[in-house]
Amino acid sequence: MTDTTNTSADLAEFEAEFAAQLALAPEAQDLLFRSARTANTFTDEPVSDEQLRAIYELIKYAPTAANSQPLRIVFLRSAEAKERLLPLLGEGNRAKTSAAPLVAILAADTDFHDELPKVFPHAGAAYREMYAGNDDARIGSARLSAALQVGYFILGVRAAGLAAGPMGGFDADAVSREFFPDGKHQALVIVNIGKPGENAYFERNPRLSFDEVASFI
Repeated sequence: MTDTTNTSADLAEFEAEFAAQLALAPEAQDLLFRSARTANTFTDEPVSDEQLRAIYELIKYAPTAANSQPLRIVFLRSAEAKERLLPLLGEGNRAKTSAAPLVAILAADTDFHDELPKVFPHAGAAYREMYAGNDDARIGSARLSAALQVGYFILGVRAAGLAAGPMGGFDADAVSREFFPDGKHQALVIVNIGKPGENAYFERNPRLSFDEVASFI
């Protein structure tokens, strides 16, 4: 029989050894990474505009190509807004999305280049012209940079003491048409946000080790 007490103690000791190599305080490491989980149930406690603005002020520093910042966000609070979204989700994602106090649709603005002279003063005009003439490069850059911002967004939600439930499992084209009717945005991820509810978390699955994913040349 496995001694789970010793196993847990060994794991804690192992994590503590590596935590000491990091500048971030152990409590913050736990909040953002080790203890953070994808929530599947939520309480009805609301998420305030002030919390969302504080999260954005933290995550707006994510690295993006040419400081392009292509991430665009639509927040859904009302039952009516969520009713527009629910039919576009996979069946397994509908109940938890309906119950979440806030739902964020994260999308890439494929016309981000229009903002480049403002956010990249030294060379934004030149980059704008370059991207304007190359749809594939512009869309690819928008999706990659916005994906980096999505990761920061999830960490920002955790930093606010909230749980994030990021999801695929939806019709991205249909969501884009419904919530970004200008045709210039591509939905990437949907994130349920709030305080975790009862039985919010599934059992944590194993993670690959450093040696399984990293190599040195």
